[in-house]
Order: sequence, then C-alpha cells, then structure tokens
Amino acid sequence: MSKAKQSKGSIWAGRILTLLVIPPFAAGIMKVMRVPMAVEGFARIGIPAEALAPIGIVELACLVIYLVPPTTVLGAVLLTGYLGGAVLANVIGRSDYIHALVVGIVVWGGAWFRVPEIRQLFPVYKAEGDSTARQVAVPVAGSER
Repeated sequence: MSKAKQSKGSIWAGRILTLLVIPPFAAGIMKVMRVPMAVEGFARIGIPAEALAPIGIVELACLVIYLVPPTTVLGAVLLTGYLGGAVLANVIGRSDYIHALVVGIVVWGGAWFRVPEIRQLFPVYKAEGDSTARQVAVPVAGSER
C-alpha cells in the first residue's frame, strides 16, 4: 500500500465505518460458543448446530484479516464472500437478508476510506454544475493513440 496523504476526515470515516463492522461479526463468538439463541436462529434456516463453530471461526478469521491494515483488502473480499453466503442462507430460509447486505456495504465503505488504492480504483467524481454524467475514457488493450 502506498503512503498517500489522507485527510483527517477520511481517516476518521474509515475508522468509524470499520468500528461499525465489528458488532455484527461479534455473533461469530456466539456461533463458536453455540449460544442457544444462535443455535435456534440457524436451525430455523436449516443450518445444523454442528456447523456453527466452523462458520463462527471463518467469520472471526475474516474479520481479523479485515481489521489488520496490510490485509484490509483481502479481508473485505473474504467478508464479501462470507456475507454472500449469509444472504443466500437467509433468502432460502425466508429470513432477513438486508442486514448482511448493509454490513457488506459498510465493510467496503470502511475499506474505501482506509485504503487509498481502493479510492483510486473506485473514484467518486463531483458534479461540475450540470446533471450530465462524466465520461471516462477506458483504453482498449492493444490500441495506441
């Protein structure tokens, strides 16, 4: 990662969004400990109690990878996959899946503010006084001007 200068606002936004990611994943501890509430919730969507500990360990490992600054991007990718599985399980079980989608957005929001390379890859452009979309030229492989 580069050591590009970040504004204080960007640094704090990244920290706040990252902190908001931690509580939803604290449920990983509940899964590993097989807390009755977690066992019952997973049973409702068809996931057996024996699967809770491995799911919780994967969840917590992905969170730790996300929280360590040099591995934030890898952690965000892994959490995206994990949350995709959560969405699928909840859709199949006819349960709330919006929560997992929102957590995924917050994960990438935190990564976007914490990692300058992600901001370069996915820039946000300011409107220039009119409502037309800004066009970005994308070079085609093998073409030279």
